Amino acid sequence: MADTPDRPRSRSSSHVTLDDVARACGVSPITVSRALRGARNVAPELRARVQAAVDQLGYVPNVAARALASARSSHVAVLIPSLTNQLFVELLEAVQDALSPHGFQSLIGVTHYDPAQEEALLRSYLSQRPAGLLLAGFDRSAAARQMLEQSRAPCVYLMENSNEPGVHSVGFSQQDAGRAIVEHLLQGGRRRIAYAAGQLDPRVMMRLEGYREALRAAGCHDPALELLEPGPTSLALGGRQFEDLLARHPDVDAIFYCNDDLAQGGLLAALRTGVPVPQRVAIAGFNDLGGSDQMLPPLTTVRTPRREIGERAAAMLLALMRGETLVQRRVDLGFELMVRQSS
Repeated sequence: MADTPDRPRSRSSSHVTLDDVARACGVSPITVSRALRGARNVAPELRARVQAAVDQLGYVPNVAARALASARSSHVAVLIPSLTNQLFVELLEAVQDALSPHGFQSLIGVTHYDPAQEEALLRSYLSQRPAGLLLAGFDRSAAARQMLEQSRAPCVYLMENSNEPGVHSVGFSQQDAGRAIVEHLLQGGRRRIAYAAGQLDPRVMMRLEGYREALRAAGCHDPALELLEPGPTSLALGGRQFEDLLARHPDVDAIFYCNDDLAQGGLLAALRTGVPVPQRVAIAGFNDLGGSDQMLPPLTTVRTPRREIGERAAAMLLALMRGETLVQRRVDLGFELMVRQSS
């Protein structure tokens, strides 16, 4: 039986098209397209009617055709260094929550802190003409920077800030945060403060610079107390670093770990070996990851606004994709020092 305008066509006989949805709603195809993209000039009642027709008919947008017609897709490329780090998972959830009501979906790429992997991901995703990009940090290869420039796709950078003209960023100062937590340890009377780090990505090294600034200002910086390991961070690594530092430098009275998983491992090692925290050695972390406030003792750390970063960056990118000119290109969301019993 042939399809008629008032009868939904069988999914087995042919694909439901944008025209079918438009006929069902009594509007033009371009109005349906605008409603599905979340355009602000479409009334909420009409948007709801379009969505009801989409659900009834089982319409699935042809993303490839839309990209060819408009030179942009409904996808946003989001490149992050890791999915094993809780902070990036929270950031991704915030980005998706902000983008999906406007008809955009995330193309998620994991770079594993490898510029070559990021370059390959960018080449693949840019070939799909994404509507925009969200990228973690500013450290990337010259080839990747050239691809981004030539693509002309709107781009917002996450976790760090830049004053460079034309660059849009949402983050906070990693260096200031590192300095602040070390100053807290200094105010508590600690003088032999170690820095224990893994992964050694640019943000970890910025925290290291903040650590150095605070200790140099206090006249007690000792490069021998910097324990920097390139491998991934973990509870096991943090525990081993704790034992190594106390074995090599028995006078260490505080350890600033670059990430909370390392600091949690350090607290577990202290408990296992009978080293009292904070009486013998204070321990501080970074990022305020889940469980840090439940450690024994609860962990002093820096709370970073990763969900807020995801929300604000997505909002900024949506504005750029609409062609708006933003007065504020650089958003600094700051950080919060969480002082608990470990220090």
